[in-house]
Amino acid sequence: MKIRSYLILSFILLSFQLSFAQLNELVYHSETLQIEQISPNTFVHISYLKTDDFGKVACNGMIVVNKGEALVFDTPANDEASLELINWLEKDQGVKVKGVVATHFHSDCLGGLNEFHAKGIPSYASDKTIELAKASRFPIPENGFKKKLTLKAGDLKVINQFLGEGHTKDNFVAYVPSDQVLFGGCMIKALGAGNGYLGDANIAAWSATVGKVKSTFPEILIVIPGHGTVGGTELLDYTEGMFRKD
Repeated sequence: MKIRSYLILSFILLSFQLSFAQLNELVYHSETLQIEQISPNTFVHISYLKTDDFGKVACNGMIVVNKGEALVFDTPANDEASLELINWLEKDQGVKVKGVVATHFHSDCLGGLNEFHAKGIPSYASDKTIELAKASRFPIPENGFKKKLTLKAGDLKVINQFLGEGHTKDNFVAYVPSDQVLFGGCMIKALGAGNGYLGDANIAAWSATVGKVKSTFPEILIVIPGHGTVGGTELLDYTEGMFRKD
């Protein structure tokens, strides 16, 4: 029975890996914006931020699309790429953008927020993110929440939840239960990535926060980091180990 159960589990995992490979599909590409589909209802948008310390940095965000509606998680890095993304969703895909969510206050999350506001698209973030965005004189999300906020695109819910400090004091994650996709934002590192920018980090709390993400959403299959290649739960393990105290 143990051998049979192991074979069944192996088959399920292999089937998922094959499905993931088939859905990891580039659906849009320009010099300023790239969009990849990674699950039936979930996409990754990739834009580029110019930084003094790290040069030109590719930044990930998430899009959830269902029944003619879309939610965007973290804006592209600037207004130009944000308008490009909105046009792709509304004109090319024929869907209504119901909202945009900023998972922390840095410019790779908020850099294009003004373009969403200009289109009348509601924006969401934690109360802490709004407070930090105001202090930094960045674009300010309109609607706040304390610890947890559930939004819907069509019939699909997305859970936004603050589980502790890490990359910043306000970083939270977004989870799509139907697709078992977690958008970890800059709290979660791609495999092989370095520490990145730590100027606003709580390094002492980071590992424990990732542990809470794992225990809160135990059914995660796909993980989107803030920068770098999408993967599975090994990204959570990698990040947790990177900042764990010896």
